[in-house]
Amino acid sequence: MMEAANCSLRVNRLLLDPKFESYKLSLDPLPCYGVELDTAVAEVKLRDDQYTLDHMRAYGMYNYLHCNPWSPDSVFYVDQLGRVMNINVTLDTALGKPIEVFRFPSDLSSCDRRLCSSIHFTSQDWVTLSDGTGTLYLIHILRNDQSAAGKWELKFNQELGDPFIVLHSVLYTRSEVQIIDALILSIEKDELDVEGSGFHVSLEWISITCSPNDDKYEILKRRNLHGKSVPHYAAIEPDGNSLTIISYKPFRFIADETNQPEEERMEEEEKKDPLYIWQQTAEDVSLTFPIPDGITKEDIKIHFAPDRIAISLKEQEPFLKGQLYSAIDRESSTWILKDERSVEVTLAKREVGNMWAEAIAGDTQGEFVADPAQSAAIAERLMHLTSEDLNPNPDCEKPPCNAQELEECDMSLEDSTTLCRFDGNTTKATHVVNLGGNQFLFSLEAAPELMPCFSLRHDVDALMWQPVSSQGDNLWDHAATFNALGYVQASKQDKKFFTCAPNFSYAALCECVRRIFIYRQPTPVSTVLYNRKEGRHVGQVAKQQVASLESSDPILGFQASNERLFVLTTKKLFVIRVNTAG
Repeated sequence: MMEAANCSLRVNRLLLDPKFESYKLSLDPLPCYGVELDTAVAEVKLRDDQYTLDHMRAYGMYNYLHCNPWSPDSVFYVDQLGRVMNINVTLDTALGKPIEVFRFPSDLSSCDRRLCSSIHFTSQDWVTLSDGTGTLYLIHILRNDQSAAGKWELKFNQELGDPFIVLHSVLYTRSEVQIIDALILSIEKDELDVEGSGFHVSLEWISITCSPNDDKYEILKRRNLHGKSVPHYAAIEPDGNSLTIISYKPFRFIADETNQPEEERMEEEEKKDPLYIWQQTAEDVSLTFPIPDGITKEDIKIHFAPDRIAISLKEQEPFLKGQLYSAIDRESSTWILKDERSVEVTLAKREVGNMWAEAIAGDTQGEFVADPAQSAAIAERLMHLTSEDLNPNPDCEKPPCNAQELEECDMSLEDSTTLCRFDGNTTKATHVVNLGGNQFLFSLEAAPELMPCFSLRHDVDALMWQPVSSQGDNLWDHAATFNALGYVQASKQDKKFFTCAPNFSYAALCECVRRIFIYRQPTPVSTVLYNRKEGRHVGQVAKQQVASLESSDPILGFQASNERLFVLTTKKLFVIRVNTAG
């Protein structure tokens, strides 16, 4: 990750309001409507073996209500019968009953290790689903159906292994072939992690070719990433070329034969089996290399030149040749056959005491092995510069280092939240942004053809960032600001979900039970307001409103459109009218 270009998010100062005062509590009532669910939401509670903070973040705080970004007033959830249910709102005062659009073919209740079912709208016509038992589903939506949700047709399903949830998916065309990329998350036991939680977070990036006309679907590629914290944000670029992750601890690709680039595999093979081993003293350099069975002394040809060497076997082209790091005395240089298994070449240095940085200039096929006596002598000479204690004398005038006085910029990238963009082909990080104290707040799909945008705290404000892949190095656009909302939300101790309208006209957060807080963007006021403290007229005001649900059931889902808030409890869906259309 450290090889990637470190960059930063560019704040648009025109979208900041340093004179913003506060939100004014408005007592204007918010129309609230509700519809009873025939069957309860398929809530899956954490098991005893899901005890870590990552389990809570990924599964315990899961949003069970899903919004179609192409039709934001159409919301979906999965009920206890394994049915995907849809409510499409056109008239708030006449909410219809939920309609079944799809039913999982297997009985989900019989699975002991089941997670919550998850849904992501890949495009206008495709949906990616997980039943929570480890099976991935691709659904094609036919729009000629009478219902607003269309007719859902199962086109592909395959068991992938451990249970997972779907985080994101995209549809794109490459070489005239349609491909769906899905990003799935699971938390797996990590036997090697003896000091941490004993788990790691696994992200799998899956590419599936899809041909609806001839019903051909197959998994093209599977790429795995591991990390030690659940990502705040993870999404694939619309063209399927890269992946962006915001997380407290870094993620890295796990190499295997199917997803490791060819050059990386070659590098690893070379590292595992060096062509030769070399050592040196003040007087000479020795190279040792193995020879195949059946090679005799007569088959070995070694040519010494004052500054070059060439080694070949059985009259073949030299397998090792090149310019030496420094000149040698060719008359004093020799070689011997050891146990008929290896050859040791001794190069007599012309400049005695001159230590070589490499044996053959520019050659990476060899491995240097330090002489133990030399290493011990060097360590002894450097002993006065080191100490076994972290801070051996903290009371002295200038202590070497005091961890409590480290500034934020001194911290390792691995110790703070980072935004990292990975290239899908090379699996290398191309951009890294250290977010430091810019707390992650929430994400949403404001424009369905783009990646989800995300909100970060900037000083007291909440800034909305929209990833855009067509603007050169500026990959994240500062799209909107919610004044002072970073500060305000921090005071809500019982908050569960946080979101905003796709057009950024308001932000909203809900508590675990009952209460919803709405924060509107500043709007012009008809009456003249006067700020006595600063002696100036105030031309606009930002309103805060509070809605209280007539339910004591826990809130399981929360979504926003430009006009409405949708709140899901176990047995009821509430619709709160926030704005009027137009």
